Amino acid sequence: MQNKSLLIRNINKLIGIIDEPSPLKKGRALSLINTIENAFLLIDKGKIHSFGKMKDCPENADKIINADGAIVLPAWIDSHTHIVFPATRELEFIDKIKGLSYEEIAKRGGGILNTAKKMTLADEDYLFDSAMKRIDEIIRLGTGGVEIKSGYGLSFDNEIKMLRVIKRIKEAAPIPVKANFLGAHALPPEYKDSREDYIKLIIDKMLPYIADNELADYIDVFCDKGFFTVEETDTILQAGAKYNLKPKIHANELDTSGGIQVGVKNNAVSVDHLEFTGDKEIESLKNSATVPTLLPSTAFFLRLKYAPARKMIDSGLGVALASDYNPGSSPSGNMQFVISLASIYMKMLPEEAINAATINGAYALELQNTLGSISTGKIANIIITKPLDNIALIPYFFGSNIVDKMIISGKEY
Repeated sequence: MQNKSLLIRNINKLIGIIDEPSPLKKGRALSLINTIENAFLLIDKGKIHSFGKMKDCPENADKIINADGAIVLPAWIDSHTHIVFPATRELEFIDKIKGLSYEEIAKRGGGILNTAKKMTLADEDYLFDSAMKRIDEIIRLGTGGVEIKSGYGLSFDNEIKMLRVIKRIKEAAPIPVKANFLGAHALPPEYKDSREDYIKLIIDKMLPYIADNELADYIDVFCDKGFFTVEETDTILQAGAKYNLKPKIHANELDTSGGIQVGVKNNAVSVDHLEFTGDKEIESLKNSATVPTLLPSTAFFLRLKYAPARKMIDSGLGVALASDYNPGSSPSGNMQFVISLASIYMKMLPEEAINAATINGAYALELQNTLGSISTGKIANIIITKPLDNIALIPYFFGSNIVDKMIISGKEY
């Protein structure tokens, strides 16, 4: 039973405060993070009720937590994952160690196609149970909202199976979940010589069924070298728009693909990966409401170059951070490690990385009005850290779980 009220007292630093609705944090604003030292936070009926200095702290609540020495901040919002999958791909991990590239593994039938084969045999209950274990895992690492993609089906039956599982997760998970239809993740082998037929299957059969059964919030395409072209992406996104599915697309992970521009053209909520981002791509994003979302743990695991976060931020862009949790290119949903990588390899200040993983991540899932900051009336999905003196210690301790307690909808998890 949920506590009616929860009071967190003696907070060393309460960070991520936004008193009023704010736009996506961009440029210099990304480095600004409002903080109250020696603070309290009062939660009532699962939502943030009030906060301030300890001298103004209420005396009573149904439950009281003493956070002496801890930092308290909004939970991470992980806006890009693939956590419904049937099996791990550790043999491909060995291939990578031996020197094979992501593209070479894919050409040998590995990668996405490998998982798609196993998806055919996977039972829905198994997919649901294993994904719920991953949900529990990421919550304990600080995540309080998540997006989950399909894309390992690559057939009508298997894509729908994945989306049904994601719908079950949305209903069962203690944190908000957004569903993303990624039928255009890779080209199935049987359509190798008839690409247009697979795209027609997505548009004419998958999309109407998904819309009729309310199985997805977004539509996605892997617009990149060796996957789907700009023209194909444009066609699929426009078809999705007819069913009120907003785009959130993979772009420019493997090459300068034009994916960023086609995402902006179609008013994508976000364009994700962006390892190959130059001046033209930055200019396109500056003139849009699309959130550039960076996935540094993928670059880390695949030994790719990292997205030019510093150049993007210094050009006035806002960025979000996400984990890309999946079995092949980022087998981790640890957003703390993502934040560390952003600081170490992409030269993002701790404040920038934290904002990118909280309020900007919420924008990348259109959850900015309910999650992503310490704001009155927002859902109380909150991290209480172990004793920490400085927020720089969050990315600094790259191998440690800095979470002491998770508060989910006002209840200790």
